[in-house]
Amino acid sequence: MKKIFFIIIFCLFYSNIYAQDVIKTLSDAFKNNSKLNAERANLNAAKQDVNISRGEFLPSVTISGNISSQEDTNRTNQSGEALADLNSTPETRSVLVEQKIFSGFSNYNNLKKSQLELEYAKYELTKLEQEVILSAARAYYNLGYHFKNLEFNQSNVDLFERQVESDRSRLERGEISLTDFAQSESSLAGAQAKLITARNELISGRKNFQKIIGSRPPEEINLAFIPNLSTPKSLRTASAISDQINPRLNLAKIDLEIAKKELFAARGDLSPSASISYEKKKNYDLSTTVDEREQEEVKATVKWPLFKGGKNISSVKKAKFKLEEKELLFDDISNQVSIDTANAWTNYNSSKSILDATAAQLKAAEIANEGITLEYETGNQRTTLEVIQSRTLLLEARTSFANAQKDFAIAQFSLLASIGDLFLENIK
Repeated sequence: MKKIFFIIIFCLFYSNIYAQDVIKTLSDAFKNNSKLNAERANLNAAKQDVNISRGEFLPSVTISGNISSQEDTNRTNQSGEALADLNSTPETRSVLVEQKIFSGFSNYNNLKKSQLELEYAKYELTKLEQEVILSAARAYYNLGYHFKNLEFNQSNVDLFERQVESDRSRLERGEISLTDFAQSESSLAGAQAKLITARNELISGRKNFQKIIGSRPPEEINLAFIPNLSTPKSLRTASAISDQINPRLNLAKIDLEIAKKELFAARGDLSPSASISYEKKKNYDLSTTVDEREQEEVKATVKWPLFKGGKNISSVKKAKFKLEEKELLFDDISNQVSIDTANAWTNYNSSKSILDATAAQLKAAEIANEGITLEYETGNQRTTLEVIQSRTLLLEARTSFANAQKDFAIAQFSLLASIGDLFLENIK
């Protein structure tokens, strides 16, 4: 009982280590991605656009003042007599308060448009975040596959080196022919070539990991470990979730709503507008006869743009065409999202089936290789070619299983990304 307990504790401990490793990789990608930081700045800018649009509903207050120096010389009266020169320093101070009363609902629609653009920026950030998580997961598990591929090819080279040494001794004893020995040497050379390729692929995988994640790659990755991801249980569930939260679909919806608000705002430019203003002005040293003066003015203004060279009407027509464009794009994106969701679901299920099949393939290849190798080494009727084929099949089975583990892990991330539910806080 104690032994079972300690095994469970051991498995949980290492599972937690691998979980932290994956989460750290994804977190590093979040912190170091320049595109994400740029999109966050864009979101902050969109928030300020909403404040700017709200400001159109509030009054504006302007304080102004000016002072000048004037000198009147060579003055004469109507009789031609010279008058004394004058020096004055007129000064004006004023406060102006303006309030828009009505603007054909342009301000209202511009505010709604700004709020929609803020939502658009949020979904754009969400979309980019999920793309970064998916790219990071691909880089992580691809690197894990390259680790395993190098390990398998190195093991394969070691086996063929031992076989060449063993076959050399057997050739000297006359147990095998020179042809058999040549086959062993050829297989060793082929295995060494594959090992070189595996090393180069690992170097490329490390570089790609560092480029995407922005940190040093780990020295070991457990392909068998997949974090706890809440994948949908059916295609119908996946499609329902996608219809609600998919960022691409929501971006298309918001884009359509923005186009509607732009049309309403363009129509508002054809409507009358009304505003009211209050100004208080004070003048100093106004003239030779007036030293100070105070003025107060309340003014109501109504404007109706009847004709602007066709600019306003063309703006409305342009907005209508843009709305039609966004409606067509929304339909296209909606269909594409449905297709992508179905493809991701199919890929997830097929990768799971392939994983099970390659696991069975690997188990059978290990049993077959162990038996054939034992029979060959004990001098039974197994040929060198059969041993080579057995080891080749074993290497293929190992790499196929590792590749299937990698594909199954990435397929889960891809499925969640396709429906828009791939969030860092949901990965455990």
